[in-house]
Amino acid sequence: MAWTSFADFAAMGGYALYVWGSFAMTAAALLWEAITLVQRRRDAVDEMRAEISRAHR
Repeated sequence: MAWTSFADFAAMGGYALYVWGSFAMTAAALLWEAITLVQRRRDAVDEMRAEISRAHR
């Protein structure tokens, strides 16, 4: 497919809503995954620190 302008590229041959919507949903899912991974890691580290603290009492 050849685009003559950026507007043609952005319109994606009439499928822009589906194409850009898919990109947006994928980006949102990746961002959500990264945020939850950071939170899960933080929770795991906190749990390990609490367990070590209890073991040294």
